[in-house]
Order: sequence, then C-alpha cells, then structure tokens
Amino acid sequence: MQTLEPTEKLQDWEVSDVVVTEPGIIRRAIGAAAIGNVTEWYDFGVYAYFEPTIKEVFFDGLSDAAGTIATFGLFAVAFLVRPFGGMFFGPLADRIGRNKVLAMTMVLMALGTFAIGCIPSRSAIGFMAPVLLLVARLVQGFSTGGEYGNAMTFIAEYAPDRKRGFWGSWLEFGTFTGYLLGAIMVTVMDGLLSHEQLISWGWRIPFFVGLPLGLVGVYLRTKLADTPAYLQLEKESEEREKANKEEQKSGGELRGILHLWPYMLVCMGLVLVWNVTNYMLTSYMPTYVTDTLPSGDQVSDNTSQVIQIAVMVLALATIPFLGMLSDRVGRKPICWFGAIGLIVFAIPMIALVRSQTTIGIFAGLLIMAMLLICFSSTMPSTLPTLFPTKVRGGALSIAFNVSISLFAGTTSVVVGALVSLTGDLNWPAYYLIIAGVIGVFSVAFLAEPNGRKMWGSPPAAATREEAREVVRALRKKLSEAKDRAGGPGKTVQQQ
Repeated sequence: MQTLEPTEKLQDWEVSDVVVTEPGIIRRAIGAAAIGNVTEWYDFGVYAYFEPTIKEVFFDGLSDAAGTIATFGLFAVAFLVRPFGGMFFGPLADRIGRNKVLAMTMVLMALGTFAIGCIPSRSAIGFMAPVLLLVARLVQGFSTGGEYGNAMTFIAEYAPDRKRGFWGSWLEFGTFTGYLLGAIMVTVMDGLLSHEQLISWGWRIPFFVGLPLGLVGVYLRTKLADTPAYLQLEKESEEREKANKEEQKSGGELRGILHLWPYMLVCMGLVLVWNVTNYMLTSYMPTYVTDTLPSGDQVSDNTSQVIQIAVMVLALATIPFLGMLSDRVGRKPICWFGAIGLIVFAIPMIALVRSQTTIGIFAGLLIMAMLLICFSSTMPSTLPTLFPTKVRGGALSIAFNVSISLFAGTTSVVVGALVSLTGDLNWPAYYLIIAGVIGVFSVAFLAEPNGRKMWGSPPAAATREEAREVVRALRKKLSEAKDRAGGPGKTVQQQ
C-alpha cells in the first residue's frame, strides 16, 4: 500500500535557511497553545460531570429521560458548529497568523464558558434559560472549531523537526489537564455543598473559573508575540498574505485545500480513531458504569469520578514520554499499536468494565486510556505534516472538525442508542473495533513524519549545531534522490 508523500521539490538547503528556535521560546509557545486546550476541556469536564445538575437547573419540567436527552443534546450541539468554526478560523490563520486567531478563539471560548454560569435557571426565566444555554454552547463550539487545529499547527511550526513529537504531546497534556481540573472541581463542589446549595448557586462557580483561565491564556499568547521566533513567523505570514491575497480572494485557498482530498481523508480517519476512543472514555463510560449497566453491576457517581480521575492522572503522566519515544522510533509504530490494540483488546476491556469490581472497571478504563494516548501523544505532531504551510491551518481545521462532528463527537449518542435498541452491552467494544479498523487503514496510508521538515516550511532545529546536522542530512537525501532520478539535471520530489 503506497503512502501519501509531500509533493514539494527537494532543494539544496543552507544552514542560514534553517529556523533555529531556542528551547525556552518553544516552552513558552507550547504553554500559550496548550492553555487553550486546558480551557476547552475544563469546560468539557465540568459539563459532563455536572450533567445531572444541569438537567435539574435547565430542564426541571421534563421527564428524567427527556431531560437527559436534552442535556446531552445541548452538549452535542457544539459539535455541529465546529466545522463552521474551522472553515472560518482555519483559513483566517493562514492569512493573518496563527497567534492572532488563537487569541480570538481563546476569548470566545472563555466568554462562552463564563456565560453559562450567568444564565438564570428555568424556574426563573422559563424557556429562555435553555435557549441561552444553547447560544453559549454554540459560541463554544464555533470557537473550538478554530482552536484545536490552529493550536496543533502553531506548535508543529514552532517545534524543531527532530523533537516535534515531544513538544506536540504537550498540547494533549493540556487537554487531559483541563479535563482533570473540571472533574476535580465538580467532585469538590459535590463534596462541599448540599444539594440545595449546588442547585441554587454552587453549579455556577466552576463555569465562572473558565474566564480567568481564558484571560491567562490570552496573556500568554499576547506575550509570545514579543519573541524573535514569533516575529519571524509573523513576518513570513504577512509576506504570504501579500503574495497570495488575490488568490485567496478568488477562492484559491479553498481550491488548494480540496485538491488535497486524499490527505484530508487520511487526516479524518486518524481523527476518527483518536477521538472515538477519546469520547468513549471521557463522555460515554461515566454514564455506562453508573446508569447503563444493570443495577447490580453499576458503581456510584463518586466511585466513577474517582476512577476516571485516577485513570486520567496516569494517562497525563505518560503522554510526554510517548511523545518523546515517537521522536526515536517514529509516530507510525505507536499509532499501529493503538489502532491494532483497539481491535484486539476492545472486548476484553469492556468485559472488565462490566465486572462488578472497582479494580476491574479501573483496569478496563486504564487499558482504554493507554490505547487513547497512543494517538494523543502523536497526532498533534502528525496531522499538521499532512498539509503544506500555505493552507495548513484551513485544511487541518476543516478535516479535523468535520470528522469530529460527523463521527467522533456523536460517539456517546450513537453507542447509547445502539445499546438501548439492541440490549447488547458490548456495543462500546464493537464501536471501538470499527474505529480501530479505520485507524489501521489510515495509518497504512500515512507517510512517517518523524524527523521530517514541515511540508512547505524551512527545516527547523533547536540549536545551530543541530541545524548543521539537519542540512547535512537533507543534502545527502537530495544527492540520493538525484542519483535515483538519473542525474543532477532531473527534478526530484520529496520522498
């Protein structure tokens, strides 16, 4: 099976062409980008764990089943607008720079989260309460559509070619950190407040915390613009904007993105296997172990929360090490392990989750989490390499968010419906197996990105000495390609 390779021409690079970004500057860039994921997934954790409380506040007049459907429906509606956010913010980032767009999405996301905490209850303003909640969720979804793809692009373009796996993995470190913060915040509020206090005002506090988190992120991203590395990237972005202004006005960028459809399909397949596993673990499993399983097999809400937090802590600690490992052995071996592991271990790990022991449930969820981080640790450094710099933000944001909206974001709804209709409690396993098969095919078409320069960008290194090593390797590669092509007069493509 032939892999999809970048189609740019090889060239004779000089050391002066290599972008050298010091580790200290990279760390600041990673922190500025990852804080957006912290904010996004903090809201995800708060909303997911506060589902019974939100149902009581906003849908108190509905039956229990209808209230649950409405609450999860408002959670899912944010995924419907994510592609529109990606289509708007992705190409915008290609024109005006990644950092400016990331600041915009951060502000929108923080305001959306804060706004949820300000909405009066249904008993106070009636039907307008869920309507306002819907508006806030749409704002969050629209901003998220432009956040994650551009954050991946931002980090990938900053990171040295030989350490992109390690630095990229910190983006998902922010994801898991945000989810943990949200879960811990809800657990603490549940423990400190009575039910009446929680329904009256306590549920608002975690959402209010989203605003200062967002302000910290905006501050970090604003300060990053003062660094020489970002100023260079910003200058290049402005030059690209001037050079391609007329082409972009006439829809040239969109045509360029559509021309890359094979790469977009691979991207969508990788996003699907990654995020189906993600949402199965973080969104559906808490409901599965507390409500879906037969009453004798269920665990309490508090037990479920503690298990989830413990699993997330272990995953959080492992992600950077897998990212570092991917810089040594490559991204594909780790992705292969994750995709094949879903096929092989899906039924055993769901059997463990269905056991009547806390240890069994913990073991099953931990296996799922370890397979998940095979993708979480590698995808931020892999997906941006599928597209050239000129359209990277737009192509990645569109492919990523379309896949999330159509397939991954609907995981809990679809699997829950399948279990309800068939009565088969193994549907989570079947769904993970299907995702694993799609992942295997997607990885098969993926060209190993480890150590390569970004498509359409100059080589990147952490030091001047490393830059010289990179140039020597690229010149050797050029020489070998010319020999295969039949001499120096032939045109050679990147392989």
